[in-house]
Amino acid sequence: MRILYITQWFDPEPAFKGAQFARGLADRGHDVEILTGFPNYPGGKLYPAFRVRAYRHDVISGLNVHRVPLYPSHDRSSLGRIANYLSFFLSVLIFGLFRAGRYDAIYVYHPPLTPALAAALFCRWNNKPMVVEIQDLWPDSVAASGMAHPSVTRILTRLCDFVYRRADRVIAQSKGMRDKIESRGVSPKKLSVIFNWATYSQEADVPVPDAIAQSFSGRINIVYGGNIGQAQNLETVIRAAAVAHSTVPAIRLHLIGDGVEREKLQSLVDREGLPDVTRFFPPVPRDAMDRIFDAADILVMHLNSDPLYNITIPSKTQHYLACGKPVIAGISGNTADILRKSGAALVSTPEDVEAMADAMVRMASMDPEERRAMGRAGLNCYQREFAFEQAIDKTLDVIELAAYRHNQNQH
Repeated sequence: MRILYITQWFDPEPAFKGAQFARGLADRGHDVEILTGFPNYPGGKLYPAFRVRAYRHDVISGLNVHRVPLYPSHDRSSLGRIANYLSFFLSVLIFGLFRAGRYDAIYVYHPPLTPALAAALFCRWNNKPMVVEIQDLWPDSVAASGMAHPSVTRILTRLCDFVYRRADRVIAQSKGMRDKIESRGVSPKKLSVIFNWATYSQEADVPVPDAIAQSFSGRINIVYGGNIGQAQNLETVIRAAAVAHSTVPAIRLHLIGDGVEREKLQSLVDREGLPDVTRFFPPVPRDAMDRIFDAADILVMHLNSDPLYNITIPSKTQHYLACGKPVIAGISGNTADILRKSGAALVSTPEDVEAMADAMVRMASMDPEERRAMGRAGLNCYQREFAFEQAIDKTLDVIELAAYRHNQNQH
């Protein structure tokens, strides 16, 4: 089967379902090509050696990658985000109208919604089956970000409903998300749940960067790695670390990554005299980040208190479990349930500084072997519930079923 995988973010960007995912589909005997933009996430600036042009062809992991133009942006400007999404929408639509006939199935990663909307239009024109995978539920996640007026949210709701009706199959990344989509009128026969896996790898022999290794020395190190955005609300984590540090002075929080909130949070740390408690480091390559996770004592994650996040499982959940490290999480809903059942985590209510500080003190005060046992429990949970191979098999089952039923309906 010839599959076109459409995603706005792809390698070398830190895309969750990037080359590893596409290669996994191809390794099952399928011809997989990728349609994506020019890399600019998460900073909103083009990566070195790239410039926006009408088209660029790359080969990544042996796969053909088609890059089409977009407006680079990933800041707090609503206009910048709109230009980013709409420009890619137009590029995908044009590409699909002229070239979708070459493929047997179209698989679209959402968010954002715009590539799936373009695919819904050109798949109808070219009579091709379409599978939409939903990682963040729109318009809920857009509304939660505070970047959309209610009238925009209403328009997005109608567009989402159009896309879901046009899709042959819809994949949700959590059971709660599947239920929410079904409540919007999507037939349960169209819906599947496929849990995410981790991109964590033990294979790379990459050292921890010197600056981070020096910061780790002699400390109980709590690490966050990834996007520093509004949804993560890492101010709660920073303030919790400051409270916990007053009880366990060896605690140090390390925030590694970039995003729209980083500058604001760095100013908070400087203003309140917390550089000895919280340290910021720029993004590092994925394999180096995994070695940093390996060297950490504790991993931390947090999401805002919002009904949307009750049904969203951030990919960091599986990644942290796969690292085999104990986890502190300020989170609710499906993710909180997974982490508690794993035996690897202390979970607190989102945005509760005192509760997270208490969890930090409790875990930092544990015997190291007790923390290692929690990490092993998390790894066992990951291997049992979220392994890459079974997710790839389930994804291909959905694509093949969508293509079969679509073709049957044409006869």
